[in-house]
Amino acid sequence: VVVTGSDGHRWKTWALPDGNIIVTGEGHTDWLSGCCFHPSGTQPVTSSGDTAVRMWDFSKRAWRLTAKGRGHAGWHCSWRPCGDFTASASTDNTSKIWDCCTSVTFFCSERRGYTMCGHKDSVNSIEFLPFSNTVLPSSADKTLPL
Repeated sequence: VVVTGSDGHRWKTWALPDGNIIVTGEGHTDWLSGCCFHPSGTQPVTSSGDTAVRMWDFSKRAWRLTAKGRGHAGWHCSWRPCGDFTASASTDNTSKIWDCCTSVTFFCSERRGYTMCGHKDSVNSIEFLPFSNTVLPSSADKTLPL
């Protein structure tokens, strides 16, 4: 199974190798820039030009959690390998770590995530290192801080 996003505001999951669409999700109001599966393989997370990071309920084909707190478009998103945090990269030169909490109904909106600053240009991608609490953001300023 592969998940993709588009400038049509939708994400899709595709069966391999036949290429049949399994699920299509809608809800962002701008292009999708990043999407990936929860480590369990059951929940996509997406980032978008509409500034939101959304976790989706696969069975309902709708979002169940929205992480807000960005002022600019998101470029990329990823899950921590154990699935309790997600990260997003943005055109505002920052990256954020979002606490998914133990609840199945919401992101901890009171905490609004942890913002990492210091880049001098857009943060284009972010990944959690395997078996670690370390994230690796990459930026158009040509730096990779750990």
